[in-house]
Amino acid sequence: MPKHRVVVVLFPGVELLDLAGPLGVMDCATRLLPPGHGYQMELVAQEVGAVETASGMEVVARRSFEELEGPIGTLLVGGATREVLANQQGLWPHLARLARRAERTVGVCTGALLLADAGLLQGKRAVTHWAAVARMRRHHPACEVQEDPIYVRDGSVWTSAGVTAGIDLALALVEQDHGSELALEVARWLVVYLHRPGGQNQFAGALPATRPRSEALTRVVAYIHAHPERDLSASALAQQAGCSERTLSRMFSKELGATPASYVESVRIELARRALEKTRKPVKVIAQSTGFGALETMGRAFQRALGVSPSEYRARFHADTKPQRKAGGVRAP
Repeated sequence: MPKHRVVVVLFPGVELLDLAGPLGVMDCATRLLPPGHGYQMELVAQEVGAVETASGMEVVARRSFEELEGPIGTLLVGGATREVLANQQGLWPHLARLARRAERTVGVCTGALLLADAGLLQGKRAVTHWAAVARMRRHHPACEVQEDPIYVRDGSVWTSAGVTAGIDLALALVEQDHGSELALEVARWLVVYLHRPGGQNQFAGALPATRPRSEALTRVVAYIHAHPERDLSASALAQQAGCSERTLSRMFSKELGATPASYVESVRIELARRALEKTRKPVKVIAQSTGFGALETMGRAFQRALGVSPSEYRARFHADTKPQRKAGGVRAP
């Protein structure tokens, strides 16, 4: 079987890790396969030559878009900052044209926004970096934007969550192309999960990015943050706001895009996350102090919002977590 052709799109300001992570996975898979198998990577851009990435490192395009001929196995598009993406209109027709020749099209991180801008995600499910989800929903309502998955496949189009999630996506591509045994071996060599536990919401903030506009709701939100352990039922919050429960619900929906109950849970999750990250308090104590009461209640909320348990979250994100030493060595590659 000939090597699978991977065409990597370069443009000034592209995030280097969005490209280097997936290419590292494919390169490792190629080295583990018999000669002549695996992946053949080609870097292309508007013009032949060096392209400066977001980190300042230059990557060389050997071909221009116009010079690229023949079928494409995988078209790989990385992301960039909002400012860089806003100036990529000239890239859209090239992406649309190249995608028509590709067996599959891959958008890593905010590369999904570029695919959407090029009209490639109409009616598709997709994911992007958690910080860009709202923007993608706003500008591309015909795309069904997911929040939490590490990567999403919809037909021949694959998209990943933020930055290093491109590695997870690339492992899934290797698994599709060559089976789970090789994908697992690649994951072992790269010292990463084959299937990462939890979604990207465990890395994002739980609270809505918007702030309340009305004085009454501002007062209620401040009360929730100051007293998470108190009775924060709809009736209690309506009393704080001096209005009916129905009016309070409309205020939350209009100004914060949430129900009172979901906002309260988000605040409690965020406070619990900080305590798990920065203190050694027992999880049961944190559950009580943040208003969840029972440990089981907090556990269910974490699973719903983050896809992991409180203990798993602490193990990954506590500031003083140190790796455990194990006896024995590692075989050199």
